[in-house]
Amino acid sequence: MKFGVVVFPGSNCDRDVHDALVHDLKQECIMLWHKNEDLSQFTLDDCIVLPGGFSYGDYLRTGAIARFSPIMKSVVEFAKRGGKVLGICNGFQILCEAHLLPGALLRNEEQKFICRNIFIKDADGDVLKIPIAHGEGRYYANEETVNELEENGRVLLHYCDENGNITPEANHNGSVRNIAGICNKERNVFGMMPHPERACSAALGNTDGRKLFNKLFLTANIATASTVHN
Repeated sequence: MKFGVVVFPGSNCDRDVHDALVHDLKQECIMLWHKNEDLSQFTLDDCIVLPGGFSYGDYLRTGAIARFSPIMKSVVEFAKRGGKVLGICNGFQILCEAHLLPGALLRNEEQKFICRNIFIKDADGDVLKIPIAHGEGRYYANEETVNELEENGRVLLHYCDENGNITPEANHNGSVRNIAGICNKERNVFGMMPHPERACSAALGNTDGRKLFNKLFLTANIATASTVHN
């Protein structure tokens, strides 16, 4: 499987994603400048990654300008044809702005930037420790949309405590129903606020990010799960 990591002006996690994929997960990875519209080297079995950071300085609102970068037209077309797309943190915000995923990411409930290790529960019921680093990570969608996400197994990640309990106290940014990551109806576009690329190296003391990447793309995975385990 081949990955393409998009570099926007203001991206600051693009190299982190590249290094995690290449050095820790041993995958082929190509850096893509945001003005490059050509994705012809990627097949529908490959994945385009929109990394975290502050694309275009978060002007207007997070992800709003990056959504109109030249490459995004190609990313949207790639996704609509069935290609895999992953948005991490700012990338998740961009996917929502591009209407590839429903909802929006709002300012954290306590109006503060959060940077810490937290726990998330995936659709298999496994608990993973993954870092977060965001100021606008509070996932919001109307009740009808959230019900549809949960009923159809499209919530891939919930914020939880270390024992897997999905509680208000474990909901660090105030996201609706503790949602930390979702996918589209076709299950080929994924968005999450946590940063798995920062938890892929034993040198960093945490390799739970490898488990998440593997489940999403490289093994039998949570992306095909039809139910969410609470």
